[in-house]
Amino acid sequence: MPSSLKDQLKEKDREIAVLHAIAGVVSSTQDLDELLQKFCTMIVEQLSADSVLIYLFDENREELILRGSDKPRGDNVGTVKLKLGEGITGWVAEKRKIVAISRHASDDPRFKSFSSLQEDRYEAFMSVPITVKDELVGVMNIHHKKAHTHSSIEIKLAERIVEEIGGAIGHARLRSQAQKKTRQIEVLAKMSMTIAQGTYLREILQLIVSMTAEMVGSKVCSLMLLDEKGKELKIEATQSLSDEYKSKAPIQVKLSVSGRAITEKRPIIVVDVTKDPQYTYPDIAMKENLRSLLVVPMMIKDKPIGVINCYTAKVHTFSTEEIQLLQAVGNQAAVAIEHTRALEKAIEAQEALETRKVIERAKGILMRQQGLAEEAAFRLIQRQAMDRRKSMKEVAEAVILSEEIQQKK
Repeated sequence: MPSSLKDQLKEKDREIAVLHAIAGVVSSTQDLDELLQKFCTMIVEQLSADSVLIYLFDENREELILRGSDKPRGDNVGTVKLKLGEGITGWVAEKRKIVAISRHASDDPRFKSFSSLQEDRYEAFMSVPITVKDELVGVMNIHHKKAHTHSSIEIKLAERIVEEIGGAIGHARLRSQAQKKTRQIEVLAKMSMTIAQGTYLREILQLIVSMTAEMVGSKVCSLMLLDEKGKELKIEATQSLSDEYKSKAPIQVKLSVSGRAITEKRPIIVVDVTKDPQYTYPDIAMKENLRSLLVVPMMIKDKPIGVINCYTAKVHTFSTEEIQLLQAVGNQAAVAIEHTRALEKAIEAQEALETRKVIERAKGILMRQQGLAEEAAFRLIQRQAMDRRKSMKEVAEAVILSEEIQQKK
C-alpha cells in the first residue's frame, strides 16, 4: 500500500477517534462550563498538546472571555477578557483566520500577555476561530511548551474539531437558556402570586430574596432597605445561613458599593468583592466565599427605596439578560414593599383605633367606679400597664372584663 494512502487512512482513523471523543464529551454533560472543560482535556489528549484554552464570544459586550481550560484556573476563568482584534486571540476572532506559530509565540507583534496564564510563556501556539453558520462563537487556543511545527494534517484536524465543538456549544447554550427561561418564568409567576397574597413586610422580603436566589442561581442574595434619612442601607432579608453576614452593621450610602446603586440609580457590578476597595466587608466575603456581585436599586417612581444584592461563589460575568432580569425583580419588589407598608400602616391605624376605643371604655368605668377625673383614670391605666409590663389595651380589657363579671353577679 502506497505510503500516501497509508497516511490518508491514518489521518482518517485519527479524525474518527477525535469525533468519537467529542461525541462522548457531548453525551456526558449538559452543563456548558463542564462541557468546555472536558473539551479542553480531550483536545490535549488527542493532539498531544500541553494545554488548551477556549474563549467564548459575548456579543453584548463584544469581547472574548476565557471560559474553558484543561487545568484548574481559579479566578482566571470568567475574568480574562479580550476585545476583538486584541492579542492574537482577538485577531483570530476578528479575521476568522487560523494562526499557527511554531516557536517564540510571544515575539509576534499581535501577542498580548496575561501574567496569570502560564501558557503565555509557552513556545508554540495555534489559535483557531470557532464559528457556527458564519457567526463567531469563540476561539480555541492550543499551546505547546516546546517548539512545535503544526502540520497541515494537524491544522485540518483542529478545524474539524472546532466545527464540531461550535455546534455542541451552540446547542448547550440554547438548552441552558431555555431551561433558565422556564425556571425564571415559573419563579416570577410564583413570586407575583405570593406577594399579592402576602400581608407582612418581613415575610414578603424573605420571600423575595429566597426566590431571587433560586431564579438567578445566586450563592447569597440579600435585600437592603434605605433608612428614613436616606443615608444608610440595612439588611432586612437574606437567605444566607451565616449569622455574621446576617448581622452586618448598616452601611453608609456614600461609602459603599450598594450605595452607588442608590445614588446613581442603576445596576452596579463588582467583578471580585474581595479585591474592590469600596466594598465594605471583604473579610466576610472571604469567609462566605463570595466573589462577583450584582446590585440593583429598587425604585418607586424614580425614588430608590433599597437594593437587591446577588453574589456568586466564583468570578462571574453578568450578562445583559441577568442584569435586566434582576432589575425587573427589584422593581417588582419595590412595588410589593410599598404596597405592604401601606397595608401595614392601615392595619396599625385600625388597631390604634380599636385600642383607643377599649381605653376610652375602661376610663369611663374607672371614672364611674372610683370617682376619678378623665385624666386620672387614663394615668391609672397607664401606671398599671407599666407596673405589670402589659400594654394599655390589655389593662383596659381587664378593667372591662372585671366590670362585666360584676354585672353578672
